[in-house]
Amino acid sequence: MAAVGNRPVSVGRPAWSVVAERELRDLWLAGRGLPLMLAYSVLLSITCYLVAANQSLNFLEQREAVSLTLQVAVAVGALLVLLGAADTVSGERERGTLESLLLTPTPRRALVVGKGLAALSLWAAACAVSIPYIWYLGRGVGVVGVAVAGGVVVGGLLALFLAGYGLLISIIAGSNRLSLSVSLFTLLALYAPTQMPTAMQRGWAGELLLRVDPFTAGLRYLGKLIIDAHSPGQDARWLIGPLVAAALAAAAALAAAGRLGLDVGDRA
Repeated sequence: MAAVGNRPVSVGRPAWSVVAERELRDLWLAGRGLPLMLAYSVLLSITCYLVAANQSLNFLEQREAVSLTLQVAVAVGALLVLLGAADTVSGERERGTLESLLLTPTPRRALVVGKGLAALSLWAAACAVSIPYIWYLGRGVGVVGVAVAGGVVVGGLLALFLAGYGLLISIIAGSNRLSLSVSLFTLLALYAPTQMPTAMQRGWAGELLLRVDPFTAGLRYLGKLIIDAHSPGQDARWLIGPLVAAALAAAAALAAAGRLGLDVGDRA
């Protein structure tokens, strides 16, 4: 028998699943998961009400209303993942619970994977919460299925990117405040390209920046998919940025696992 965080587990069970179970329990039963989902639901309710009101006043078409709500749902859902990931290591370090976890015979990468999966559960919950709002706004125009599928793909890539990035910063940062501050500053920087003047966005340099930035590229893809009624593969190149960013961030977080501190028989 081995133990993770004072809980005995079977030796034959994958270590990452044990860590993930512990983190999920702490997040949803004794942590901030449910309050975050409540705040997320309130935000989506306000957004849905506003776009529905503008739609009734002919300020927004139905497809535009669905696209706007979906983009808000994806962006805020990914933000929740970032907040959860950025708190995983640095937060435990400040609360004094990380050392006992590191003393267990658990591979460092298993710790990172388990914590990352727990952070990604915030996106899974946010995605489930957003579906009724998308259905309400998109019923009757045949975009609900496309919108939900597109949101799952784009949101999943962005969530994986921010989970990896948040874990990386949380491992490196000396304090939880620094980890959260750097993570949020980076997220604001990722939103910056969407505020560029239209003329700059039309140039080759502006378009390159839009495609490289994972958030802008992902949200652009959703707009083309829903508002312009393009096929899923017609603008698939916009997904290259989110896909590459997700892969690099996840790899970087796993590579940084060795910096977790105590040397307790790390095995890949």
